[in-house]
This record gives sequence, structure tokens and C-alpha cells, in this order.
Amino acid sequence: MTALAEILRQQIKATGPMTLAQYMSACLLHPEHGYYTTQDALGVDGDFTTAPEISQMFGEVIGLCVAQAWLDQGAPERFALIELGPGRGTLIADIMRATVKVPGFHSAAQVHLLEASDRMRGLQAKALPAHRPEWHDTAETLPEDQPVFVIANEFFDALPIRQFQRDPKGWREVMVGVADDGSLQRGLSAPAPIDALERRLSDTEPGSLVETCAHGTAVIDAIARRIVRHGGMALILDYGGWHSDGDTFQAVRAHRPVDPFEEPGRADLTAHVDFEALARAALLAGCAASQMTNQGVFLERLGITPRAQTLAKALDGAELDAHVAAHRRLTHPDEMGSLFKVLGLYPGSESPPPGLDP
Repeated sequence: MTALAEILRQQIKATGPMTLAQYMSACLLHPEHGYYTTQDALGVDGDFTTAPEISQMFGEVIGLCVAQAWLDQGAPERFALIELGPGRGTLIADIMRATVKVPGFHSAAQVHLLEASDRMRGLQAKALPAHRPEWHDTAETLPEDQPVFVIANEFFDALPIRQFQRDPKGWREVMVGVADDGSLQRGLSAPAPIDALERRLSDTEPGSLVETCAHGTAVIDAIARRIVRHGGMALILDYGGWHSDGDTFQAVRAHRPVDPFEEPGRADLTAHVDFEALARAALLAGCAASQMTNQGVFLERLGITPRAQTLAKALDGAELDAHVAAHRRLTHPDEMGSLFKVLGLYPGSESPPPGLDP
């Protein structure tokens, strides 16, 4: 049993079962034993690898997309370049390198990073020494007086979710409790009607399970309100789909799925992103949303293949093989190309970000 498992077990014994959202928050962000506090999650030696770590091409074409959107909106002389959950800072570093020759872009950009982990902030500072980023604990403290250009790559999948199973008498929430042997396990609350899930009665039946992410829709609301007021855009890249349906809660350690309740604090916990819920939150805030687009299609529209061909000219042998594999992993339908989706948010008076349809 991990130290965090014992803390959670004692908490549950004292106050009763906790929601899955409470469990995820504790596992990922506990100040002493949380996953993001203690683990080096990224890369081959970590638990997962994100697109910016796979190849520089990802950040380069994203950077040109952001720069073109900035130009399309009149090249405002001051704007906030924001990344949500920036990992080691690789994506922002690649974006800034790819846009260095865009006139006025760097002098106008002020880098802001939404990051809860002090350890990750240290890594980001090392990756971005020339750009003097400003860090934020919540989306509510992001700049409100200027356009915001936001990138969220694999951010929303790590936000805490709640799960509800439909019952003839309403909905039963999935809770985390303590088994007779002292281990942590899932259980169900007593059934009750839930107003927020009233609309899901038309497309579910008893036994169906749906997931909600209040934190995610709150972040979208904060971003969308800023876009509506001052302009800008947001790119959301993540794995998931349109419409929550079924149990997608999962844990990964050393690039392999593991039991999410076995060693809390030592595995990455995520769930598939409900892009429909994010788009609805943006629309409610008055912001326009693009169609959900497969990542592979989006990157191809931005020109990742010509960029890959240019880079390949200087490579051979194992380096060339790795480069070709990276391009395939990012774009091919059998890999990240279809599993990962992209959603764009933008002012209703503007066109969607490059690579996305309205």
C-alpha cells in the first residue's frame, strides 16, 4: 500500500466514500504524494509520451497555426500566448522557435502557463528562459484585458471526472470506498435524480454510465469569455470523442494500463474528453466552436507532411527511421491520428483557426 493509499483509506473511514473526482484530484495533485508532485511522467522512461515529445514537427505546425490566426485577427500588438498543462515546456518552446521570423509575433506575445505542479514549473522555466513565462494556478487568473491564444494539448483528459450509472430511480454515482481487506474499490451511491443529467435520459437506459467534468467546462467558460471580449482563439487537442458514453477512466504506468486503485499516486489517471460538453460550454459563453476534427487531418492541413519531407533530407539510417515513425504516430488513423481530436474556439465574427472547419 502506498503512503497516499493509507491517507485516503483513513479519510474514507472518517468521512465516508469519496467521489471519483476527489480521488483523481488526490492521486494527481496531493502536495506530498501526488503523481504530478513526485513522478517524472513524460518520455520513454516515464509513463506516457505526448505529441510535442514525439517530434518537433507537432509544435512547429501548431506554432504556425497560432501565428496565422494572430495575423488573421489583425496582429494585435499585445496578446497572451497561453498553454494549459504545458508539461516540460516543449510545445511552447517549439512554437516560439517556429514563429521567430513572423514579424511582430514575439514582441507582442506574453507567455502564460496554467500549471499546478511546482516541479513541472521548474522544468518549464528551464525550457523557456528567454520568454519569461507567468504561471497560473487556475484559469480565472489568466489575462482578461487582451486577446488570448490558447493551446491545450492533453490537458482536459487529466481533469477530475465524476461517473454516474443510470438507475430506474435516477442516477447512482460511482464512489471510492474501502473494501473489507483494506483496499480501495469502486462502489455506487444510492439512486437519486440529478438535474444536470436530465438531458441524458433520452439517450441512455438503466445500467448506462456517463461521465461529467465540471472542472473542464469551467475552464472552457473562462477561456471562451476572454475570447468573446478581446479576441483570440483556443486549440484543444486530446483523446476522446463527441458525447460521453461508458467508462473511460484509466490508469497508465510505464506505458501500460494498470489498476487505478492499486497504487494511488504512482500512475497517471485520465479519462476520455467529451468534446461535445466543451463545445456546448463555449457556445453558452457566446464563443464559436469548430467541428471536432481528427488530429491527423488537422496536422495534414497545416502541412506536417511537407515539413517532414524537408527534415528528412538531412537524415539517414536510424534517425530517418525514427523520423518517419514519429510522423506516422502523430498522423496515421491507426495511431494518434484518429484517437486524438481537435476542437477550435474563436470569436463568432472571425474564421476558425487554420486547419479547422466551422
